[in-house]
Amino acid sequence: MFLSVFDMFKVGIGPSSSHTMGPMVAAERFLDDLRRSAFRPSGLRASLHGSLAFTGVGHATDRAVILGLAGFAPDTYDAAKAEAALARISEEKQVEPEGLGALAFDPKSDLVFDYGPPLPGHANGLILMATDAQGDVIRQVTYYSVGGGFVLSEAELAAGKDTDEGAPVPYPFKSAAEMLAMARANEMSIAEMKRANELSRRDASDLNAGIRRIWQVMKDCMDRGLTSEGILPGGLSVRRRAAGIRAKLEAERGMNLTAPHVINDWISTYAMAVNEENAAGGQVVTAPTNGASGVVPATIRYWLDHVPGASEARIDDFLLTAAAIGGLVKFNASISGAECGCQAEVGSASAMAAAGLAAVLGGTPEQIENAAEIALEHHLGMTCDPVRGLVQVPCIERNGLGAIKAISAASLALRGDGQHFVPLDAAIETMRQTGEDMSEKYKETALGGLAVNVPNC
Repeated sequence: MFLSVFDMFKVGIGPSSSHTMGPMVAAERFLDDLRRSAFRPSGLRASLHGSLAFTGVGHATDRAVILGLAGFAPDTYDAAKAEAALARISEEKQVEPEGLGALAFDPKSDLVFDYGPPLPGHANGLILMATDAQGDVIRQVTYYSVGGGFVLSEAELAAGKDTDEGAPVPYPFKSAAEMLAMARANEMSIAEMKRANELSRRDASDLNAGIRRIWQVMKDCMDRGLTSEGILPGGLSVRRRAAGIRAKLEAERGMNLTAPHVINDWISTYAMAVNEENAAGGQVVTAPTNGASGVVPATIRYWLDHVPGASEARIDDFLLTAAAIGGLVKFNASISGAECGCQAEVGSASAMAAAGLAAVLGGTPEQIENAAEIALEHHLGMTCDPVRGLVQVPCIERNGLGAIKAISAASLALRGDGQHFVPLDAAIETMRQTGEDMSEKYKETALGGLAVNVPNC
């Protein structure tokens, strides 16, 4: 299965790739389905199931579906236009997607949160329906938001969730072992193989421009978070802290009073800045998900700002290497918190960041694989327990610690020769098995863990 760097890193909106971006993409796909069909609907309906129902309000899933049915898409999202559209839809009780005309849709009655058992395909399920003038359903499609903004219809899931109908790629590795064998046989780096695979699907100018845009959106998001203050939405009254910590850290520079471990505060602040923006519904990049979107950019920012010899010219190697590792995790396990807990989100992100950092610091493919394994291994078993279903507590700080672990993992791996006891493939398979065994209440339902053991109002 080929997963592009632009599959792993997608420009979208907060607070959740699976609960916000995915449902919006599903709605977009449903509208396209209606445009291609012979159906001429008069109205639309939607129902949310499983984790999309239990934590949907906190993750803005209802807003995402409404806006998606109105024609909005994550990568071109305009916040001001979205707010105006939501107000208009609430008042007029209809949406007007391009090419389909005005369609009846009352958010209060036509969008249902179903708190019963989840749909059989995945914990994040939604059903979208088109109705005729009498209100009878004339077209219905079930979609699953499987993590990281990826969406599959029920039929696609049944046919095989990782089918790839594109042209063959020159280095089709499906495991870390295959990746290392190909790298040795061809005397290539992981980034070089990943680039060659990308170039089999698109030209170099598009690839380079796309990677530059990914980093620019990451950087812009981080910069906004590092200068924004106030209270995050959602009712928990969580304060933005990144800007205040950054100001204190900058004031301490040059005072010769700073302990070496303060570098961890910089790393955490970079990550928290991104995730505070995500929690506020800002523009972010899935890396590989919104809930884990701070780990990779924080690690890159640490490298650029604090490591001698770092250069933005190498960011493509970082992101291509990270995407290769993320693709292995998604193909062989999951990047969905609703499927495997936060080990699949921050754990995967930490492995990706560790691999990318090891690559730009001159690591061999074996050292890069070791870095990813160390980072993932030490997130195994991590639950997803967002308080009140918001991507705030513990998610924001968790990204900071994920970045710190990524940097430590890369450093440890580079101290060795790449030979190590636990292969990355074993760590990925262990994560998959752990996710299968994990109680549902610890997988993004906000029914266990911190979500029920701390005051949330």
